[in-house]
Amino acid sequence: MRLLVVEDEARLAAALQRGLQAEGFAVDVASTGPAGLDAARHGGYDAMILDVMLPGLSGYELVRRLRAEEHWLPVLMLSAKDGEYDQADGLDCGADDYLTKPFSYVVLLARLRALLRRGAPQRPAVLTVGDLRLDPARRRVTRADVEVALTAREFALLDYLMRRAGEVVSKTELLDHVWDASLETAPNAVEVYVGYLRRKIGRERLETVRGAGYRLVST
Repeated sequence: MRLLVVEDEARLAAALQRGLQAEGFAVDVASTGPAGLDAARHGGYDAMILDVMLPGLSGYELVRRLRAEEHWLPVLMLSAKDGEYDQADGLDCGADDYLTKPFSYVVLLARLRALLRRGAPQRPAVLTVGDLRLDPARRRVTRADVEVALTAREFALLDYLMRRAGEVVSKTELLDHVWDASLETAPNAVEVYVGYLRRKIGRERLETVRGAGYRLVST
């Protein structure tokens, strides 16, 4: 497995490289945003660990450009920015996971392995379910060609449900993928945001499957 670490703090980058190599990974390091973007585009990596605050190009912009180019390299974002909106921004711009500094190396490894197990399936540039269209790169949602204004959390929730359209998705799975795992979030937060989403996209599109979760359907 080949990993790319994009981190401008030299000591942390070296520590990550040593630790990951000890786990059997082949690890390359880039210390600037432009260098990381070039390596990610052409290096054939299995996953990338990406800092947010980088010289030349932020981690947010780096992953946003990759996704706009339909490059689906799994990305674990690292940042000292631990506000929930910072983390939502990281996930909304295309990162697959977000870990705040300081972090547990054991947790980092576990999340990295989870990303590698999922791999990088081809994801369409624009998601379509019935007359709902979601453009992840432009962060734009339309319903019957009319734009729908969503908050960052609503957008992330709809994005995940559209990728699993027709399947039953549990509250636990939604909490794991849409909310930050490092924060304590009550399960009823899912119900609240499902309610918000239904008011904007239509109640009939988002079914409740009693005792199991929710299913987004085409109408």
